[in-house]
Amino acid sequence: MIHLFERIRRLRAGEGDEESDLRTDGGVATSSKGGLRERLNTDFFQSMPFWLPPFVFMAIFVYGAIGWNFLISLTDYRQFGRPDYSDLDFSMYVRAFNDPAFIDAARNTLVLLLGFITVCMTVGLLLAILVDRNIRFENTFRTIYLLPMSLSFVVTAQFWLWMYNVNNGMVNAILGLVGLGPFRWIGNSQLILPAVIFALVWQFSGYAMVVFLASLRAIPREHYEAARVDGASTVKMYWRVIIPQLKNAVVSALVVLMVFGLKAFDFLYAIAGGYRPPNGSDILPTMMVREAFGLTNWAYGSAIAILLFLLALSVVAPYLVYQYKKGTI
Repeated sequence: MIHLFERIRRLRAGEGDEESDLRTDGGVATSSKGGLRERLNTDFFQSMPFWLPPFVFMAIFVYGAIGWNFLISLTDYRQFGRPDYSDLDFSMYVRAFNDPAFIDAARNTLVLLLGFITVCMTVGLLLAILVDRNIRFENTFRTIYLLPMSLSFVVTAQFWLWMYNVNNGMVNAILGLVGLGPFRWIGNSQLILPAVIFALVWQFSGYAMVVFLASLRAIPREHYEAARVDGASTVKMYWRVIIPQLKNAVVSALVVLMVFGLKAFDFLYAIAGGYRPPNGSDILPTMMVREAFGLTNWAYGSAIAILLFLLALSVVAPYLVYQYKKGTI
């Protein structure tokens, strides 16, 4: 009884955490209003107007679209009829792995990604090391190296179309000074893919330089001095001491450059004047657009899109797991 009167006194004085009512039998009935009010005052509910609308739109127009695209890939949808969802199978995926054109496009995509990412990161690292050594006009060089990234794929493609021109191109003119060429870079199936990789490296090596330069500037100068005291040469200092500390920069640059490489459709579309690039340079994005929008093979194009999505996910997913284990996401 003493505890009951004390509880009533505290409630009347406003000291209780919950709103309660006195029951007819003399007990105290706890109301849920206080708990509900507390839950509504949490950061989760108060921030809901900011994160819920983008979440809903992303769920519908991104993940929902991916799911619907996968569903279409299980049909035989083509032309301008209606897809038949009553008979779903993986025949389009079987067709893809038995299609020589798909195999060639997949091989070209992997070669493009490996060549572009490897060369771009190597050039970017060398440029970052050069700029990090306190050279004169550092800001000017950094701007020059990064400037090509501001150009769109279409502008870059038109620029390199002129550079690779057989008769008047700058590349053949330079090679002619040493007795080489002229080469038909765009029309030669053996040279078109290396030419595309070189152009993409020219455009995005500045981005890799910025990523590596930021990571180099974060390394304490004591590490450089300790390596010099131990008698390490410049090459050994960077190879054994500095570069191993750039692991985070390497992973970040790798993921972003892979995305740029998969978006090379714009570049090849502008060079070829359509979605059928020259022989030897067909990649999965160009084949996907050609099958879906050129030949109206919607199901086959959707299957290629899903396989391309899985290719990108195979690189992005390990990166997200790596960042999650580090506690950064």
